Amino acid sequence: MSEFDRLVDEAWPAPYRVAAGDWVYRHAGGVTKRANSVLPLGECPDLGKAIDDAEGFYADLGRPCVFSIGGGATPGLDAELESRGYHLVDPTLVMTRSSLEGSADPTIAPEPSPGWVDTWWRVDGGRHPAGTESSAKDWGVRILTGVPAAYASLGEKAVGRGVRQGEWLGIYCMAVVPEARRRGLAGAVLRGLLGWGRDQGATRAYLVVTEGNEGARALYEREGFTVAGRYHYRVR
Repeated sequence: MSEFDRLVDEAWPAPYRVAAGDWVYRHAGGVTKRANSVLPLGECPDLGKAIDDAEGFYADLGRPCVFSIGGGATPGLDAELESRGYHLVDPTLVMTRSSLEGSADPTIAPEPSPGWVDTWWRVDGGRHPAGTESSAKDWGVRILTGVPAAYASLGEKAVGRGVRQGEWLGIYCMAVVPEARRRGLAGAVLRGLLGWGRDQGATRAYLVVTEGNEGARALYEREGFTVAGRYHYRVR
């Protein structure tokens, strides 16, 4: 459903956005596909031209053209991209939970500390090209701080980010450093964010996890999250 398309876009905001009808071109220096892809919602009278225009936009940036295909994606777009040779990448689950009982174990702050950022980047930053760490990390911080959020941490071992969006709490950036895994730290961070969201007035929570991340999926299922939607990317 398009609700999750919009929630995820709002909670992980690309610093640069260009509207093209109902589509949005997102750009964040190549840091995460989510912030460097087309969000293609609604009907489109000339699908071929719209795709051509998107390809031209990203070509001018020297970036690959990527589309995020969720429940609200333009009808027929996924099939058309497949026919053009776009690869299906990172099938992702949207998981939700309807109650927000939590705990007060993690430290919750309104801004990410340098230690918080270092922990998150240590886990997620390796996806980005060698030699661009400084600038890529800066892009990451710009995305993180693009909307008000809560930053949970257990020292510099485990972190997570929560974004209040009306009745929803979005959970992002769950990361535990390798040597501290299998100690229950991720669950503690998650419950801390749920408690924070409840105190802020949220009544439901959602998160996104790649379909192949079996460990994270098992954790979220144990914490009461169930699959409510899916999306994937098409990459030229």
